Amino acid sequence: MKFALFGLVFATLSPSGVLAALGGIHWLPCRLVEEFYYPDSEGHKETKFHHKNVVLQFGELGDSPAIADTATFLVTAGAKLDMRQYAEGDPGELRCEIHRYNTGGIQVRWPGHGAQEQDVWFTCSLQHSEGLFSLTTFLRHTPSTALNPQDDYNNWTPIGDQEIVRTTAVMVVLTRSPSVEVGLLKDPTLHCQFAVDHKKPDLTVEWRLQRHGERNKLFSYSSRSGKSEGTGLSQRAISNGNASLWLPPTTVASQGTYICTIYVPPLYGSQEIAVHILENPRVMISVGPALKLQEGEEQKVVCEAQGYFPLDVEMEWLREKGSGRMPEVLKNVLFSSHRHHSDGTYSLSAFFFLKPTLQDSGYTYTCRTSHRSLRSPIRKSFSLTVTDSASWKDVLLGVISVVAVGFMCVLLFVMLRYLHSVRKEANKKKPY
Repeated sequence: MKFALFGLVFATLSPSGVLAALGGIHWLPCRLVEEFYYPDSEGHKETKFHHKNVVLQFGELGDSPAIADTATFLVTAGAKLDMRQYAEGDPGELRCEIHRYNTGGIQVRWPGHGAQEQDVWFTCSLQHSEGLFSLTTFLRHTPSTALNPQDDYNNWTPIGDQEIVRTTAVMVVLTRSPSVEVGLLKDPTLHCQFAVDHKKPDLTVEWRLQRHGERNKLFSYSSRSGKSEGTGLSQRAISNGNASLWLPPTTVASQGTYICTIYVPPLYGSQEIAVHILENPRVMISVGPALKLQEGEEQKVVCEAQGYFPLDVEMEWLREKGSGRMPEVLKNVLFSSHRHHSDGTYSLSAFFFLKPTLQDSGYTYTCRTSHRSLRSPIRKSFSLTVTDSASWKDVLLGVISVVAVGFMCVLLFVMLRYLHSVRKEANKKKPY
């Protein structure tokens, strides 16, 4: 209930809602997720999650909480790094979540200004609901009393309902392409950006592709050695905080989850980018835009969708006559099996046998093909004209006509031979 109230107050404080950055925003509602281990009845560790509505507030040391009686993560403005400048979109479309961060036993003092040996860490994730960006910020917190470095962070005391956790943003890892849809033989760039609060950090950048349960390294760079492996990213770009990866011309095998990882000891930040290969089908029908048949004549009509990916495609034949009427879905349509091509794409045919009557004349037949790669279905149509077939009377009349013409030809031939013979006899010389 309190979290819903946060959103209401937040909407009131943000009338315009437009963020070239979050710079004008004083606070955001956020969700704190704490993970704790408890022994079960058999002595094994059982994981439990505690969820708490908190406030992510930007300001100075000593600022009062924006929302009373609510735990507040205060990000002080004295840091060189301001996470707000990397966010964009409407504030109401942002999802904010804070987690404790475990360094995995790595005890390295952060090189940034003001860092202490006893510092502990949190991550703050901001995601846009429409996929404009995904941002992870590492927050450094100096507790009032030093903790035993050997203590696991899950042994810490849960954050109180009115506690103020003063933090400083020290590293940001960002992508503006959390999900990418691309066709075959394209060369997209997967966006990954980072920023650190100090110069020349001890930095490692890696890109990996995860698909079918396996992770393959695509690129790696270490600032300590100055060496890199793989292609698609330059050291100059990395020095400017740009870890975006250029992909070679895409194939079906390019689909998967790409993971951009930035490691600055002891912090390990990453962003996942889902790449989906979408290739439009090419649709054609086996007849022209106008088909003319005699009544009772049969015609096979085929609609074929070629070269699409992924596999799922929907094809149907419709017919309609005139405007304003709902089209009728044909029931006698048959489908071929999916054909798999060498480039990984698919093809499918939908066909039916058309044996029309005179009542079918004037109908328009449409093959409608839907696919994930299409904003709207592809429609291929033809109009049908049906003519009257010849009756038995017409056939009999035709036979009689042919016989009559044949008889006349024979009679004419006989008469011509007779006249020729008569003329020949008349021209013979008489014996006297």
